[in-house]
Amino acid sequence: MAEPLRIAYSPCPNDTFVFHAWAHGRIPGAEAPEVLFADIDVTNGLAERAELDLLKVSYGALPWLLDEYALLPCGGALGRGCGPLVLTRPESSGDLTGKVVAVPSERSTAYLLFRLWAATAVPGGLGEVVVLPFHEIMPAVRDGRVDAGLVIHEARFTYQQYGLAKLADMGEAWEAATGLPIPLGAIIAKRSLGPARLRELADAVRSSVRAAWDDPAASREYVLAHAQEMDPAVADQHIALYVNEFTADLGEEGYAAVRGLLDRAAAEGLVPALAPDALAFP
Repeated sequence: MAEPLRIAYSPCPNDTFVFHAWAHGRIPGAEAPEVLFADIDVTNGLAERAELDLLKVSYGALPWLLDEYALLPCGGALGRGCGPLVLTRPESSGDLTGKVVAVPSERSTAYLLFRLWAATAVPGGLGEVVVLPFHEIMPAVRDGRVDAGLVIHEARFTYQQYGLAKLADMGEAWEAATGLPIPLGAIIAKRSLGPARLRELADAVRSSVRAAWDDPAASREYVLAHAQEMDPAVADQHIALYVNEFTADLGEEGYAAVRGLLDRAAAEGLVPALAPDALAFP
């Protein structure tokens, strides 16, 4: 008997919304996969060890993964007005020169966008950059354990509950500089599966996206069950921000955004440079 297809994505509403139909065997002709739920810093690590067949990872981690994995042209998260935020306490001067900043990962789009922004916005140079679990960042800023924090996802809607202030929006800075959408989460699959199988997987992902849009109510229970006590209204905002036309297909603009981010990051020495055909889908 063939091994089940093993995939991983986060419990965040955009991922459970996108993958609901496929995960529940509702895509004709596509086998229901074996699903592991994990935050993106964990899936980045799983991909580095080539442990699963298909994963949601950060675009910022792609340069270390593309030897073993191919980027799928669908299922991921790109968008506008949905970038990471730099948060501080309201009394902060707003100058991060020499300050301690908490980030959720150093192999993430959020981190790359932050470092590209800081290269011009903090000419005196940052102090220490520390990695903290995502859920610890806002409390750490609030309690004065760090001077600022880089946050993603639902923190866009909840940071004021911690008494924090937005210093800068990394997405706004990126869009102002490039005019391109923000590449956040990518779907990758093992190259060893072969071109035909990779195309089948891309079709299954794309069909799952369309099924979610055709019947949003079908995934509601699944989304909220994994949303980590998130308010349903926040879950809806989350889906609206991160599931869009780029989720169905990256298209020319999506690929330009990914290549643009990684080429700029490589020029700053933040990631390895990409080969010309590194993003090509078989």
